[in-house]
Amino acid sequence: MQKYGFSRVAAASPELRVADCSFNAGKIKEAIDLARQSQVEYLVLPELSITGYTCADLFMQRRLLDSALDALRDIAAYTTGHDIIVIAGLPIDIRGRLFNCAAVLQNGSILGIVPKTCIPGYSEFYEPRWFAGSEELESKTIKIDGAEIPVGADLMFVCEASNNLVFGVEICEDLWVPIPPSSRLAQAGAVLLFNPSASNELVGKADYRRQLVSSQSASCVAAYVYAGSNTGESTTDVVFGGHSIIAENGVTIAESERFTHETRLTYADIDIPRIQYSRMVMGTFRAGKGAGDYREISYSNPAPSDVEVRELARRVVTNPFVPGNPLQRDERCQEIMSIQTSGLMKRIRHIGTKQAVIGISGGLDSTLALLVAVRSMQLLGRPASDVLAVTMPGFGTTNRTYDNAVGLIKALGATMMVVDIKAACLQHFEDVGHDKDVHDLTYENVQARERTQILMDLANKNGGIVIGTGDLSELALGWCTYNGDHMSMYGVNSGIPKTLIKYVVQWYADHEADETAQKYLHDIIATGISPELLPPSPTGEIAQLTENILGPYDVHDFYLYYMLRTGAPPAKILYLAEHAFKGIFTREQLVQWIRVFYGRFFSQQFKRSCLPDGPKVGTVSLSPRGDWRMPSDASAALWLKEIEDL
Repeated sequence: MQKYGFSRVAAASPELRVADCSFNAGKIKEAIDLARQSQVEYLVLPELSITGYTCADLFMQRRLLDSALDALRDIAAYTTGHDIIVIAGLPIDIRGRLFNCAAVLQNGSILGIVPKTCIPGYSEFYEPRWFAGSEELESKTIKIDGAEIPVGADLMFVCEASNNLVFGVEICEDLWVPIPPSSRLAQAGAVLLFNPSASNELVGKADYRRQLVSSQSASCVAAYVYAGSNTGESTTDVVFGGHSIIAENGVTIAESERFTHETRLTYADIDIPRIQYSRMVMGTFRAGKGAGDYREISYSNPAPSDVEVRELARRVVTNPFVPGNPLQRDERCQEIMSIQTSGLMKRIRHIGTKQAVIGISGGLDSTLALLVAVRSMQLLGRPASDVLAVTMPGFGTTNRTYDNAVGLIKALGATMMVVDIKAACLQHFEDVGHDKDVHDLTYENVQARERTQILMDLANKNGGIVIGTGDLSELALGWCTYNGDHMSMYGVNSGIPKTLIKYVVQWYADHEADETAQKYLHDIIATGISPELLPPSPTGEIAQLTENILGPYDVHDFYLYYMLRTGAPPAKILYLAEHAFKGIFTREQLVQWIRVFYGRFFSQQFKRSCLPDGPKVGTVSLSPRGDWRMPSDASAALWLKEIEDL
């Protein structure tokens, strides 16, 4: 395995001639050459790739069967001196029955032969005319040139260098049945699943095939590598498109263009540790179940020994929380707001509250919380005026944020209240003996706690509930005042990262806001992120910009995603960040910010340990009652030491 646990897999659809085994072997060797040049570790070829899938009754001809076996010997010999795993298809007769098989080759040897289990005999498929299914196999080995080769659908291939690097093989139709063999292979421990296939093209079938591969990789929590037959197959009745697909845990990460005639290689790097992590946290997966039902075949580590880290062959996006497709992004934003409003509506109904009380700063977080509160009241059949929106200008409030807060409240029809907190804070400074000209943490937190006190008191006075505004990114970094903006009675934003919040607000502006509200929402989105707890600049601009202090939220959300979603260590996360932010941020900047991230993530857990209730929105959550249970006094030494060594 490479340094960070990536394994390079490939699917090839070589040019072929039906029943010309010598020609096909030559093209398969060309595909192996391409794979070697691309530092591929595992290469899967289409179903019956040595003969072609469409030989029909020629499969029964001894000349073809002998030629196919000769070609297999030739291809196996061609792998000598190389540890690349090659999976090639051919018909093999075993004790008077013909089987549709995939041979697993490495370094001149045939490691094992896997026969197809499900033999389709419907529509355009007539395989039972020629082939028997794996359950009819009466032998566990086959002799080839004097060597006993394991044969059966019960073979699982385990790397000598790592017990975690396990793969299995199923063939074409095996995937299309209710319980594919790959499902059992995955539960037994296989993380890589290979499918040599010969699926012909029909209108709409490619979409279904893509969904099938992606869904199977998701349900198996595995990587699924699918290689479809080339256009060189017979077109007597059907056409083949050479469709190759690579999916990892529900996501298609590489795919070939269809209907190309030359040999094509589709490859990608699979994140093996990420798959293992996903299986570990998914308690119902029960990895290892049924492993005793399989024969384990050992193979050598196929990773190139002279390459520690190579250019990554997979796309790493800068915003993993945000869908890149605009239509999908809109759907996601609508769904997020529906989750938020449903959660708040239930809480309002249960309490029988008269008002939703919320502090409005003119920033993104409080804006989204206000939109959710107003929307919830409307869906409950209550007026927007049942939302008490309180703006509380302090020492850092600018005209821009104040005007946006007031304008938006009025545009939405919420009840507005303005409480200037400066006098109360000055009195508090005097009470606790703090110099008002010392702009330290006490200076900032006094304001945050004063605002929370006002909101709590108003909720008590009016029979209301305080709506929290803090988001997932702030919770990860502890960028909130303990028992200040950290506290509420229901936190509607607690499951949404900062990088996604602006898109949810934008969605509301585009689809539900009137023209007046739109104007304010667009300016709020364009405003720099700030707690506004320090005085503004001499020109009245925001002086305290969060991202100038902590680093960009794009980067911190990236770190948060890969830490919690994949369990990756800092060095690997930095490696991925360098790919994602190439040309945007330097390595030195990324190292600086990852140090900030881990330092704050560990030191600020005490705030997350006593979070108010709030709805989970995505797969990454920091609720102490759900997804993230961490001691408040855990040491960050291991992680910080790795960062210091970067």
